[in-house]
Amino acid sequence: MSNFPGVSYVMPVLNEADYLDEAVTSILAQEYEGDKELVLALGPSTDNTNAVAMRLAERDKRIILVNNPKGRTPIALNLAIRASTLPIVIRVDAHSELPVDYTKRGIETLYRASAHNVGGLMDAKGRTPIQRGIAAAYHSKFGFGGPAYHSGAPEGPAESAYLGIFRREVFDEVGYYNEELWRAQDWELCLRIRQAGHTVWFDPELKVGYYPRDNFKSLISQSMASGTWRAEIARRFPEGKSLRHDLPPILLLGIFAGVAVTVTEPLVRKAVPTPAHIAINLAKFIPAIYAVIALVAGMASNARGLKDKLLAACSFPAIHLPWAVGYLKGRIFGASGTVDKGRVK
Repeated sequence: MSNFPGVSYVMPVLNEADYLDEAVTSILAQEYEGDKELVLALGPSTDNTNAVAMRLAERDKRIILVNNPKGRTPIALNLAIRASTLPIVIRVDAHSELPVDYTKRGIETLYRASAHNVGGLMDAKGRTPIQRGIAAAYHSKFGFGGPAYHSGAPEGPAESAYLGIFRREVFDEVGYYNEELWRAQDWELCLRIRQAGHTVWFDPELKVGYYPRDNFKSLISQSMASGTWRAEIARRFPEGKSLRHDLPPILLLGIFAGVAVTVTEPLVRKAVPTPAHIAINLAKFIPAIYAVIALVAGMASNARGLKDKLLAACSFPAIHLPWAVGYLKGRIFGASGTVDKGRVK
């Protein structure tokens, strides 16, 4: 590029003391000739995140701090965008690490594709065995059903984008993040961008290092909240519903049925007509079949070593089943007030 427009990085921050320093370092180390600023929207953290942020801001004047007392992601993003000044807005995450060429490549793609939002791959990685197993599950198509930003796809137009590299003027045209959507607000913003006749673009060469949850309890909480808010999107926007969203609830009901008939069959065996025994026997095998498939998928994942592969296999039910519970809850009752209890203390 001969022109290097200035870049405003915007980051929601809540309880990220263990990751914030590395994330900020990777942003400020970007090999990009244009001006840079980083706006951190600080939520009501219960660890020493805000102290880390203040220390970083004192060290580098390009870091701007704004207060986000409600702690919600879309509010944080809107506060940060409004406090920023430069013509390109890049959403970043405290759990992410940008490769040094991310900004240059992303802006090149933004103009080359005549897009208004560009995203790439969420390159999940881990520091501990459990986190590495969870990261491998993120990469697996069995884990998340194959969204491009998890498992890859050819470059081209996309429904949504991971994080996002935006032309600032798009916010003036279509509006900011919807603050009613505590999760999935990125998908809804991309919908408005596409409805305005603009392009959302996926570039697989843009790889962002991402550290997922590092324990199963937090992963379960995250999955349940994600499923609930995805159901809210499906309630509000029929075009946001996909067949893959129906698969986890079907799986959950199948496993529930398998466990239920296994427990009750000895009690009702004589009262059940003979033809029904076939259906009962099939239902009994559903949990075992799922366990075998999860094990095979874990063994086939990109995890290194037997231990990490087994942990990847254990990650699949911690993703699928809570997500299914959340999705059913969200479809019936909506998602209002649902938070990720793995992050909000």
